[in-house]
Amino acid sequence: MALTVKEYNAFCSRMAGAAFVEQWGGAQVWKVGGKVFAIAWFEAGQQPQITFKVSDIGWEVLREAEGCRPAPYMASRGLKWIQSHAKPGLSKAELRRYLEASYGMVRAALPKRAQAALERGDK
Repeated sequence: MALTVKEYNAFCSRMAGAAFVEQWGGAQVWKVGGKVFAIAWFEAGQQPQITFKVSDIGWEVLREAEGCRPAPYMASRGLKWIQSHAKPGLSKAELRRYLEASYGMVRAALPKRAQAALERGDK
């Protein structure tokens, strides 16, 4: 069973410095330091489409997993992003782990000054 929009947004909002924006035609987008770490589309009666950055190993494991695919647009540009989009897809626990890992990778790539500001709790 996939995350609901409420569960997705509540989970992402708990990450330090995470900021929400709705863009690209209604996508639920979460960023840290101005950089995207999660994107989701929720349509009534449809399986949620939840997109996140992955490691090299995550890419190899998930790009052909049932219910997952290389993320449209991002993967076509050589970026290692996966989208859980169809059943069976990823479980709620798996999605949370991958979202947390995506946040960590994006945060770690921020300039040292931005990382320090997040540590201090600056906005």
